[in-house]
Amino acid sequence: MPIRHVVVSARDGMHARPVAELARLALDHAKPITLTTATGVTVDAGSVLAVMDLALSAGDEVKLETAASPSADQVLDELVAVLDPRA
Repeated sequence: MPIRHVVVSARDGMHARPVAELARLALDHAKPITLTTATGVTVDAGSVLAVMDLALSAGDEVKLETAASPSADQVLDELVAVLDPRA
């Protein structure tokens, strides 16, 4: 199962625009993608409201996970780029 660990680098945290992009990428993927916080809260990365409710800030570490598929690594890399544009 492909997994990525990433530290949010957005100076102002995850506001509506990057969360919407994250959800769009997750929904375009054939398999569900989960986002898990360092405190163990897991949400569907395709849900804008669920991700917004996490109130992610710069410095927060999260884990992205999806089922194995031909495009899994690519989509996880794209999601990492949204959460940590410096990566």
